[in-house]
Amino acid sequence: MDAGSKSISPEKSSRRRAPPLQEEAGSRPYMPPLSTASHNPSARCYGDRFIPDRSAMDMDVAHYLLTKGKENPPASRAKEAYRKLLAEKLLNNRTRILAFRNKPPEPGNILRAADAAYLSAKPPKPRRLIPQSPKRTLNAPGIIDDYYLNLLDWGSSNVLSIALGNTVHLWDAASNGGSASELVTIDEDHGPVTSVSWAPDGRHIAVGLNSSDVQLWDAGSGRLRRTLRGVHGARVGSLAWNNSILTTGGMDGKIVNNDVRVRNHVVQTYQGHEQEVCGLKWSGSGQQLASGGDDDLLHIWDAAMASSAQPAGRTQWLHRLEDHFGAVKALAWCPFQSNVLASGGGDCCITFWNTHTGARLDSVDAGSQVCALLWNKHDRDLLSSHGFAQNQLTLWKYPSMVKMADLNGHTSRVLSMAQSPDGYTVASAAADETLQFWNVFGAPEEVPKAEAKASHTGMFNSFNHIR
Repeated sequence: MDAGSKSISPEKSSRRRAPPLQEEAGSRPYMPPLSTASHNPSARCYGDRFIPDRSAMDMDVAHYLLTKGKENPPASRAKEAYRKLLAEKLLNNRTRILAFRNKPPEPGNILRAADAAYLSAKPPKPRRLIPQSPKRTLNAPGIIDDYYLNLLDWGSSNVLSIALGNTVHLWDAASNGGSASELVTIDEDHGPVTSVSWAPDGRHIAVGLNSSDVQLWDAGSGRLRRTLRGVHGARVGSLAWNNSILTTGGMDGKIVNNDVRVRNHVVQTYQGHEQEVCGLKWSGSGQQLASGGDDDLLHIWDAAMASSAQPAGRTQWLHRLEDHFGAVKALAWCPFQSNVLASGGGDCCITFWNTHTGARLDSVDAGSQVCALLWNKHDRDLLSSHGFAQNQLTLWKYPSMVKMADLNGHTSRVLSMAQSPDGYTVASAAADETLQFWNVFGAPEEVPKAEAKASHTGMFNSFNHIR
């Protein structure tokens, strides 16, 4: 029933009228009254089961029933028929002398109350149609087929970024039909691009490089704002933002928090992984960080525990989870249960964790390498992308993990996925050099544009058609 409805069911009405025993508890022993007639015609309690209710009895009828046996027997069949007819009309076929409760309400009242409750109830949610083919497909030539890299991200300003070789391209989904532009091409000495991640403002983007540098770009003006050097000793394959803190994960196994507002940007370092860090995700609250590595380890870090003053090499994790038997790249925090994390990797398993206790909640065999995970922001669904042999996207119902659909559009493993700001559309990038868009979480809602955005031009222009 809607929150604004003022319809009150008979059961609720009777409970609101509390008997005196509840209002004046302990003042005197309770004595049930002889008459328990209710002023509320819809009340369901109609008296005591052992004490007759005088208001519910007709004393004349009772007297007749008590004395009719003393009358002389009828003299003829006609008088007997007349007596029966008279008793039927006067007594309404009543044979009971004592009445212990009032008559129940008329069935019509009950039906009308039920109809009102049904009409005021929230209508059932319509069944969602899951598309079996992508809404749009774009070419993505030169994408690197490397499981450990994170080459796709979708910013809050509705601009998607993808790294193709040495070049970072932008695709503005908010413009009419979508428009593309080239942000930057890295020289051969520093490239290729190994990771991209939008800042929360949707304007600035971090670009990780094979040379171990991290560049910060202003996508609106196309200017390089800053380069973070000396943070890692090898390529930077994973990035994650937590407000103004940019967390970087490298092939050297280090995880570093960088405050991009200050000159000495390294503020915290996490020690725990022995091989390349290929997955990084901050929780929605910004209090916990999940990291996955090529060493088959999953770590949960507490932001309050990390400190640059701690000695090098000291482990700082909150939980060290060793249940995976392959590289852990796919990480996704549950949007409706803040302490639940989903992880997936090369062991073909999707595992769920309680990050407060470190307990494993569930695990399901997905059948193939798990490359990426995304939660539905509008319902309790989870989307996973996979490698050989099906190279599919799979939609699961949470928490039962019943498979809802397999989406087959790619011909090679689906390396990365990104979700639109409204949560409905998912972009998937695969080794088959295609970028596909799926309305897997429902149809996007039409939102009026606040202002027209500047159109971009670039290499995607010739690929903006639907295949």
